[in-house]
Amino acid sequence: MLDTITIRGARTHNLKGIDLDLPRDKLIVITGLSGSGKSSLAFDTIYAEGQRRYVESLSAYARQFLSLMEKPDVDVIEGLSPAISIEQKATSHNPRSTVGTVTEIYDYMRLLYARVGDPRCPEHGVTLEAQTVSQMVDQTMALPDGSKILLMAPVVKNRKGEHANLLAGLHAQGYIRARVDGQVIDLSEPPALKKNFKHDIDVIVDRLVIKEGNEQRMAESFETALELAEGVAEVMLLAEDGESDAPNLVFSSRYACNHCGYSLSELEPRLFSFNNPVGACTSCDGLGHKQYFDPKQIIFNDELSLSAGAIKGWDRRSLFYFRMLQNVAEHYGFSVDEPLNTLSDEQREKLLFGSGQETIEFNYLRHQGKGVIRHHSWEGIIPNMERRYRETESNHAREDLIKYLNIQNCPGCNGARLKQAARHVFIDGKSLPEIGSYPVGDL
Repeated sequence: MLDTITIRGARTHNLKGIDLDLPRDKLIVITGLSGSGKSSLAFDTIYAEGQRRYVESLSAYARQFLSLMEKPDVDVIEGLSPAISIEQKATSHNPRSTVGTVTEIYDYMRLLYARVGDPRCPEHGVTLEAQTVSQMVDQTMALPDGSKILLMAPVVKNRKGEHANLLAGLHAQGYIRARVDGQVIDLSEPPALKKNFKHDIDVIVDRLVIKEGNEQRMAESFETALELAEGVAEVMLLAEDGESDAPNLVFSSRYACNHCGYSLSELEPRLFSFNNPVGACTSCDGLGHKQYFDPKQIIFNDELSLSAGAIKGWDRRSLFYFRMLQNVAEHYGFSVDEPLNTLSDEQREKLLFGSGQETIEFNYLRHQGKGVIRHHSWEGIIPNMERRYRETESNHAREDLIKYLNIQNCPGCNGARLKQAARHVFIDGKSLPEIGSYPVGDL
């Protein structure tokens, strides 16, 4: 094997018959002015000839799938091996991008965790095991007596498509109703779903009341749901006027905690993606951080009083807001004319974050100068700013409020960007967010 790459008479593009000897197995940097022939030498001569020779060594069948580069204008190239060229591209400025996602290494890690990861219960730390039908029945029967439930089979979760054939097939099997994107529909007249939108489809297997004697029927319904949804069943608690605010009970014949019933439907690569709603933290949408209105930014000077401008936009010049602050101050026993730093912690908390369910008497002035009294809770300065920032269509108003924003780690995922289920899958005791936080040299 030659220890040099010998180039003689290279005339590709603007090269002028150069002769060159390059050492093999070394890192070589080609520099020069724009137009001096750097790319012509590296890509259009050395790489092109190495790739051309490699393709010509393959069979005629293999060559039909590969593009053959044009032979470079050169007299002799010796000592050349098959070459690889890496495309140069601009770095993404997407705030969701990481070294792992840009290089696609993270995609392999997601697949690895989905296939061999060890899912554990977030509360008890035990490895999740398959639940039996009797365990599912016992946990459901533990709901308050008389509760009404829907027992469902989630056949589609967050997947695009019209799903017309699926809905028609379910109706043909005798199922009457399904829950599509949160709405209960009649399978005899299914809605036309948008092809490019993601949808959820839960087949309603049974409607039950929690009472003694229903165990056998419930067990049979669970078996049907598990068969229909490939090992997954969901129970929705119903309120008197419709669906309850309580989260659905998810049961799996694959992954579940024997202590508390916490369960996972299945491990799949998208569960570990912070760019997919299935895996992204619902609190920060997979960004790992949240913007918030920072009290330190909002309070201009706590040595001033509210009336003197301790909080800009809420002083005497803003009559409507200032009148509200006067009523709040009177209710909680402080004055708008005393320095803000003299208020107790509780008074500051109520001032900034609201009164919750507590009702306060507010005295409003009408345009005619007449007063009107209203009793309602106090929203709070920070919730008020959050609402205005969220609802305003004015760029000027939004820019004015942006000044008070700051960034903090998402309290829901602590910066890990993934849902709780994905954060509690381990390989050799390490979760994917933990691996993703390592410097490249430590991997």
